[in-house]
Amino acid sequence: MINVLVNLPILMGIPTGGTGGAGGGGGQVTTTFITFALVIGIFYFLIIRPQSKKKKETQSMLSSLAKNDKIVTIGGIRGTVQAVKDDAVVVKVDDNTKMEFSKSAIANVLERKESQ
Repeated sequence: MINVLVNLPILMGIPTGGTGGAGGGGGQVTTTFITFALVIGIFYFLIIRPQSKKKKETQSMLSSLAKNDKIVTIGGIRGTVQAVKDDAVVVKVDDNTKMEFSKSAIANVLERKESQ
């Protein structure tokens, strides 16, 4: 991969200025700038953008939680939402068992149902 980055200006057809004379420094600056721009672009499209998209989807899911939605927590507990508070959710996991979870502990909404 290092050889590709070093030879990138040659592969793209960008003049590097050669090895002699005083004009050789400008080509190296251009090569360095293009290399950094490519690395930043790769990081943005492969890491930052998907992560921010996933965060928005999670925030949307948590803000739309409603009573009678079937959910799964990050610990694997499945249940039905009984009440939604500001930062917590009361989940019915059995006939007589209710547990209160932080909203951030909700991993997925399995089924959305209308409130009765």
